Amino acid sequence: MARLFGTDGVRGLANADLTPELALSVAAAAARVLAEHDRTHRPVALVGRDPRASGEMLEAAVVAGLSSAGADVLRVGVLPTPAVAFLVAALGADVGVMISASHNAMPDNGIKLFAAGGHKLPDSVEDEIEQKMLTHDGRPTGAAIGRVRDVEDAEVQYVEHLLKITPHRLEGIKVVVDCANGAASIAAPDAYRRAGAEVVEINASPDGLNINDNCGSTHLDVVRAAVLEHGADLGIAHDGDADRCLAVDAQGNEVDGDQIMAVIAVAMRDAGELTDNTLVATVMSNLGLHIAMREQGIALRTTGVGDRYVLEELRAGGLALGGEQSGHVVLPAHATTGDGLLTALRLMARMAETGKPLAELAGVMSRLPQVLINVRVSDKAVVAKDTSVSDAVAEVSAELGDTGRVLLRPSGTEQLVRVMVEATSHEVAESAARRLAGVVSSVH
Repeated sequence: MARLFGTDGVRGLANADLTPELALSVAAAAARVLAEHDRTHRPVALVGRDPRASGEMLEAAVVAGLSSAGADVLRVGVLPTPAVAFLVAALGADVGVMISASHNAMPDNGIKLFAAGGHKLPDSVEDEIEQKMLTHDGRPTGAAIGRVRDVEDAEVQYVEHLLKITPHRLEGIKVVVDCANGAASIAAPDAYRRAGAEVVEINASPDGLNINDNCGSTHLDVVRAAVLEHGADLGIAHDGDADRCLAVDAQGNEVDGDQIMAVIAVAMRDAGELTDNTLVATVMSNLGLHIAMREQGIALRTTGVGDRYVLEELRAGGLALGGEQSGHVVLPAHATTGDGLLTALRLMARMAETGKPLAELAGVMSRLPQVLINVRVSDKAVVAKDTSVSDAVAEVSAELGDTGRVLLRPSGTEQLVRVMVEATSHEVAESAARRLAGVVSSVH
């Protein structure tokens, strides 16, 4: 049987792949595993979601599963994923459940689990949960059934936490924030205003159907146009669950996750907060980030793709900053997962502290041309083993030599293979990427 948990929880088409029955089973198994790990008290679970319509259905199933297995449930409603992780720790819960498919289209949904303290579950515990789903232990009855209550001030607690850890007030900064009609639609504008910024909010009216619909971090043209229209200093674009953000400067130029990490890394180095003067990024980060960090005297460690691998490296080394080109940025001193709102506040705080525009700050790094093509395939595992693909990768890599690189990797959530090529010019990178994409798409 294929592993149920992917790189970021359980995800699929809601009510088809991810059914209420499956959600209930996952939640009940998680509660039972937790109860077996610690028999000193009744497990407490915290449940949040993004605003997509299927989240209402899946929330009901998850809450039922948890309480039916004897866990008390704290329901926090629509909140960003990092808010759920924070509240797990702040409220002393044993597990957190976030119902979201992040940047995916509205019909999809997902279930992310957090352990006590707000940390992502290790693979071993996820495997335990999968095994527990196959057994049918007796259910509690009477007073042993879990109870459910709502946490009315959950958003307030999260925003106040963000404000306490923002190093500089944001007066004088005008920001456009694209909330993707997602989980940040209330919290992000609230946090940025309370930090002192002038805020123009767009796509902050979720109706359950419009999440990520031609807006947010996957459609930067929307926030770019709004920045130019309103004469803002920058734009921030979140994804559906707000665990990441991308930015545009006052001229509408994209500032991606690599550049955001570069700005924050230099700021933390200057403040003496960057442990071992080291940044952690994934193999997808642009070569330009490596060059920029070397010039700034900052070491760069690389991991596999996925914020969980960045987190593992950060925790193993006791390091202070890491993230992904996609805009997942982790500051372990303040958050246990990627937090788009925290990232945006740090970026704007650096602007306010230095008085420099975002374009100048982001100029610490020059991006090498990078082309990424997502190739839909029937079976990504077959592609990974195909010799014609490996031969083509070796050939292109040899042609590029030290002036570029090639990376092929399967998506963790979809039947896609991502083909990435960096080179000295966009034309060379695109030609090589299309050539490789053609080979990948021909595999059956």
